[in-house]
Amino acid sequence: MNVLSLFDGISCGQIALERAGIEVDNYFASEIDKHSIEISKKNFPNTIQLGDVSKVKYSGNHKIDLLIAGSPCQGFSTAGKELNFKDDRSKLFFEFVRLLKEVKPKYFMLENVGMKKEFRDIISAYVGCEPIHINSSTLTAQNRPRFYWTNISNTEHPVDKNISLENVLGIKGVRIGQPQPYPRNYKQLGLKRVERMEFRKDNKSNAVITNSSKNQIEIGNGYRKLTPLECERLQTIPDNYTEGVSNTQRYKMLGNAWTVDVVAHIFKNLKTN
Repeated sequence: MNVLSLFDGISCGQIALERAGIEVDNYFASEIDKHSIEISKKNFPNTIQLGDVSKVKYSGNHKIDLLIAGSPCQGFSTAGKELNFKDDRSKLFFEFVRLLKEVKPKYFMLENVGMKKEFRDIISAYVGCEPIHINSSTLTAQNRPRFYWTNISNTEHPVDKNISLENVLGIKGVRIGQPQPYPRNYKQLGLKRVERMEFRKDNKSNAVITNSSKNQIEIGNGYRKLTPLECERLQTIPDNYTEGVSNTQRYKMLGNAWTVDVVAHIFKNLKTN
C-alpha cells in the first residue's frame, strides 16, 4: 500500500497503520515543522518527506492507495474564534481537496475538530461523505471528540473500553483539573490554588493540547503538569516516541497529534475492503 499523509506531524498515521496490521510500501509525508520531521525520521526512517503541502504535486509515479490528513483546525474549532474558511490555517483544507482530486486514492480519511454543523456540511460536500464522530475517551482516558470523514467502509463507533485515568497513568486516586483564572485580589479574598482548580468527575483527562499547563493532575495535596510520557500514553502513542527534542516541542507535537488507537480502529477495516 502506498500512503500520502498531509500535515503529517509526527507520523501518527504510520503508527496506526502498523498497529492495524496494514503493510505499507511507501509512506509519503507532507510536513514543514522541523521538529516533527525529526521525530518521524527517528521512528520511521524510510518516510519520504515532501515538504510544504502547497508545493506537493502528484506526478502519478506511485499509485496512492490511501490519502490521510488532519488539516490545521484552529479556524474551525468551537473552542476557538471560529474564523472557519477565512482563517489562513483552515484554508489548508482546500489543499487536501486539491490533492484528493489529483491523486484519486482508493481510500481517504480526514480528521478534524468539533465545529458548527454548517462548517461540517461544507467539508462533507467537498469530500463526498458524512463524518463519523468518535471521542477518544472510548479507547483511552482522554476526552477528545473528533470528526472523521472516510470512505473506508464498515467504519463504526468503537466499543467503549472504559479506560480510566488511573489505568493510563498508573497513579491511584489521581484526578485532573484545569486552572481557572484568578481575580487580581485573590490573596485578599483568601483564595487558594485548590479553590481555583476545576476538576473532571469522570476519571478522564481533558484533551491533550499544545499548552501543557492547562492540564494538571492532583497527587496528594500537590499539583503538577502531565509529563510528555503521560501525554503520549493518553494519545496511545508509544512510550518515549517524541523523545529527542525539548519538552516544549514534545507538548506541542502531542497536542496536535492523533489519538493513534482511534485511527487504527478505522484503518483495521482496510483489511476487509
